[in-house]
Amino acid sequence: MCQCECVSHISRRKTSSSSSSSGKARSQAGKFVNQVGRAETPKEQRSSSDASRRSHRPPQEAATPHAPSPGSRTHHTPIPNMGSGHYFWAILYFASLCSASLANNAKINFREKEKKVLDQILGAGKYDARIRPSGINGTDNKATNVSVNMFLRSISKIDDYKMEYSVQLTFREQWTDERLKFDDIQGRLKYLTLTEANRVWMPDLFFSNEKEGHFHNIIMPNVYIRIFPNGSVLYSIRISLTLACPMNLKLYPLDRQICSLRMASYGWTTNDLVFLWKEGDPVQVVKNLHLPRFTLEKFLTDYCNSKTNTGEYSCLKVDLLFKREFSYYLIQIYIPCCMLVIVSWVSFWLDQGAVPARVSLGVTTLLTMATQTSGINASLPPVSYTKAIDVWTGVCLTFVFGALLEFALVNYASRSDMHKENMKKKRRDLEQASLDAASDLLDTDSNATFAMKPLVRHPGDPLALEKRLQCEVHMQAPKRPNCCKTWLSKFPTRSKRIDVISRITFPLVFALFNLVYWSTYLFREEEDETF
Repeated sequence: MCQCECVSHISRRKTSSSSSSSGKARSQAGKFVNQVGRAETPKEQRSSSDASRRSHRPPQEAATPHAPSPGSRTHHTPIPNMGSGHYFWAILYFASLCSASLANNAKINFREKEKKVLDQILGAGKYDARIRPSGINGTDNKATNVSVNMFLRSISKIDDYKMEYSVQLTFREQWTDERLKFDDIQGRLKYLTLTEANRVWMPDLFFSNEKEGHFHNIIMPNVYIRIFPNGSVLYSIRISLTLACPMNLKLYPLDRQICSLRMASYGWTTNDLVFLWKEGDPVQVVKNLHLPRFTLEKFLTDYCNSKTNTGEYSCLKVDLLFKREFSYYLIQIYIPCCMLVIVSWVSFWLDQGAVPARVSLGVTTLLTMATQTSGINASLPPVSYTKAIDVWTGVCLTFVFGALLEFALVNYASRSDMHKENMKKKRRDLEQASLDAASDLLDTDSNATFAMKPLVRHPGDPLALEKRLQCEVHMQAPKRPNCCKTWLSKFPTRSKRIDVISRITFPLVFALFNLVYWSTYLFREEEDETF
């Protein structure tokens, strides 16, 4: 009888189920029961067959009991005797089928569940995005804490003239809104995702040193909001910003610049809203960040709360320390300026009579240096202080101009030497003419008598005193010769001496300037680095 009830129960489940997997499982159960039946005795098979035929009678016939006729003998159908092992395996298999069916019926569509949860927590009349969340642990008298972190994707340019820089970043904010708590279905629903920021309350953060900015909407808007079961909200967006960066260019181009990124609350004071840096690693920078003329050395996070007449507002800032790459300026500015200065010295070795060559060389180098200086200043803002590059270009321009002035001095000295030489020549010619005239006079007046000078002079005679002084001068010890004067005496003219002195003086002074310049500015750069 138990076997018949089992078979009948399986048959009813087989006819009522619409699932293909459940039907297949039940057909396997029927096969298993048939296998169990085939293991029975022939007598038990006939009894089972009779019982099966009785179970398949029409309802009315099966429901009406047959009263035994008088004198008839009641026949009892023997109950088949199945082994205990067969019953155990049949019941175990039937239980497994039942559990599989329940599991199929319990399968959940999580996308549909997300929709229901969103409608439940953000439905009309259930959530007001205009009201800020409560404070810590749901208290109303505490400020809402917003944790901030960011990922710097790229820094495209740093403009020295406009004093600004452009950056692209992924900006993230996270806070807790107790009104958005939901059931996570035993950990199966980790978070809900939104793409509309106006559905929930958002902090009124703005970038205080921003000049320009835009969102990214290709292919879809690069923004999402995640709501976690405990009410935590994560807001992430990708933005591009052009930010102001006030620079100190006194050490340009041997300088370091600090560019800040400032974020503050616009309307909520610190009594209502407080921004905090995320613990751990609040600022992340993309690997292999390349900049044209700078290197990002490090970055620092800090707080910059500001007080106004309307209250105190929470503020965060991150300072980016950039070091200017000097190799570009060494090749483009410093080496060309040195070459121009050295080329201007070539005129010292040209003949003083080569006026066109020396003038053209001096003027050309002077104009080239002036053009180089104006090109450098065109890429920099007009500031009131002197920059390191101004000192360099100014001194180089002075050396080039000094070389041109040196030629003017040489030319003047050369003309002066020529004038003196002409005067000496005229004097010699006059002396020669006077001697010739005296000799002619002696020849014509050969009979003239001359008074003889006395052989012995008296002590008071002026001529005797003059001779004595000359003797004393010749008896004095000779002075030590000056090597510089001795070397310069090899060059008889002053113009040549000026050229020779310039060949040594200009390079030595320029080398001394380089020593002072580089030691001063490089030492100051190291001080700024340690600071």
